[in-house]
Amino acid sequence: MTAHLARQIYGKSSVRLTKVTRHAERHDLVELLLEIALEGDFSESYLAGDNQRVVATDTIKNTVYALAADNELTNAEDFALVVTAHFLNRNSHITSATVTAAQTLWQRIMSPRGPHRHSFIGGEGEQRACTVCRTRSDVTVESGLSGLRLLKTTDSAFRGFIRDEFTTLSDADDRIFATRLDARWKCTVGVAIEWSAVYERARGAMIDVFADHKSLGVQHTLFAMGNAALDTCPEIERIELDMSNEHRIAVTLEPFGRRNANEIFVATSEPFGRISAVLEREAQ
Repeated sequence: MTAHLARQIYGKSSVRLTKVTRHAERHDLVELLLEIALEGDFSESYLAGDNQRVVATDTIKNTVYALAADNELTNAEDFALVVTAHFLNRNSHITSATVTAAQTLWQRIMSPRGPHRHSFIGGEGEQRACTVCRTRSDVTVESGLSGLRLLKTTDSAFRGFIRDEFTTLSDADDRIFATRLDARWKCTVGVAIEWSAVYERARGAMIDVFADHKSLGVQHTLFAMGNAALDTCPEIERIELDMSNEHRIAVTLEPFGRRNANEIFVATSEPFGRISAVLEREAQ
């Protein structure tokens, strides 16, 4: 049997980039973790070890830093668009360039005088994310967030599910709802996008719905959150949400001569439920 190359993709992963933009009145900080993937005709490097058409992955890394120095860096989407354009413009044999970026959400430390001009506090695991894929004929941008932790202590129920011989879960009318949200959205191609503004509006809309929604299950709330993001952001045409269901189990206190009035719980990390859905705008 003779094998053939169906696809050829390579690049550089876990490129860490921190940029400080030093304005007179404040310092701005952007910190990204990037993955760059190139696809095209590098067949001789696979078949014969001839690397004449290969952009070294070390060069890919260095290019990221050089372009960060040459360009304003305020959000991952615009920077990823710059990086993908660079590799296609410089290399005619490359057919597509994809940049995936995760942004650490540093927040300014608040002081009695207001936001600090150059000191920040970490975002506790949540990251802003994007993937930009550029080909010779098209460019797609997917934005989003990952690891947004949310919890509400009431307004959450789950009942009426299928029961069989393996079911032990009881109906619940008032339970803790704890989740970690990942969300990815795609904006309409060909319109000018203020990426950070869309991110803030979509994130805020989903958080507001989670807080006030009378949840009858994770699926119920997930749809309401995604629908709110679409309503709030006309730029978004499609959104995918993935939510965990991280259980808090009521502790039995009777052996200690006490009653648990729905107040004492133990948090479990695994196993956990996982619920996903994709929402798209209805055709007009």
